[in-house]
Amino acid sequence: MLTVNRILPPDGAAPVVATLSLTASDRAKSRHRFTADDGTAIYLNLPRGTVLRGGDLLGWEEETVIRVVAKPEPVVVVKAQSSFDLMRAAYHLGNRHVSLELAPDHLKLEPDPVIETLLHQLGGLELTTVTLPFEPEAGAYRSTTHNHSPSHGHDHN
Repeated sequence: MLTVNRILPPDGAAPVVATLSLTASDRAKSRHRFTADDGTAIYLNLPRGTVLRGGDLLGWEEETVIRVVAKPEPVVVVKAQSSFDLMRAAYHLGNRHVSLELAPDHLKLEPDPVIETLLHQLGGLELTTVTLPFEPEAGAYRSTTHNHSPSHGHDHN
């Protein structure tokens, strides 16, 4: 079993030896056993709170790289008749701490009958269930591997 313990910079020159297709919820597991797409057993041993994104490169040796793939999964795509309707939907979903992927013309979220009923009641929205990769926003307080801003000198414990 390969133990992966670090995220590599995207510009690395090492060859990709395996891909690891993970759903959004799996990409939020920093310490877990998975099976790569080629059958290789992999143990993630990343810092707690790490959230992986599709395209991330993982390593355990200097010359070995595993590419993370955002695995297609069932999602609800929300489109609106107006930008205001889409913004209002995003507000109500955020108020309920629903994980969302944001795009200029739609939202994506995990299927949830209660949330879908709420969205239908708001009106002006079209909901479609499809199978696509899901890359939800990390959130303002969640630790991710994609925070490229410099630290401002203190932690928020």
